[in-house]
Amino acid sequence: MIMRPGQQLLLPANPVFIWLSMILAFVANIMLNFLANGQLPWAPDVLSVVLVFWTIHQPQRVGIAAAFVFGLLMDVHEASLLGQHALAYSVLSFLAIAVHRRLLWFSLPSQAVQVLPLFAMAHVMMTVLRVSLSQGHPSWWIVLAPLLESLLWLPLTVFLLAPQRRAPDPDANRPL
Repeated sequence: MIMRPGQQLLLPANPVFIWLSMILAFVANIMLNFLANGQLPWAPDVLSVVLVFWTIHQPQRVGIAAAFVFGLLMDVHEASLLGQHALAYSVLSFLAIAVHRRLLWFSLPSQAVQVLPLFAMAHVMMTVLRVSLSQGHPSWWIVLAPLLESLLWLPLTVFLLAPQRRAPDPDANRPL
């Protein structure tokens, strides 16, 4: 693959780190729900951000099946309609796979703007499912969730790519 100028060559991603980061994102979602008692419609979905990140950066390791399983786990945790998060995460993962080659050519702030419609679409899908099943209408604060997830893209990308940016054999004469 041709790299854009100034882009750093990354080490291979450790599969243990990938899956551990997704499990920690799942736990972060659980903690957000417990702390807010499920009453914050604007709270970002950390798991969806991490799933999209790894689907874009490692599509051969994380894909639609992982998104579906984590979606089912979120459905069970939130006691919501079984398959609601699974459907949203699966479609989100599919769209992330569809744009992953193009997205990596953008700078980090531009990537955040590019993934905003993906997160917005996932929230629209879940809202339409809730409303169609008469589970109540969400407040207008739900519009903030995709924006916060897009803003969360920046620090999470820096954090999740940090282990890959270190030099394999650090040397004063050969900095990478």
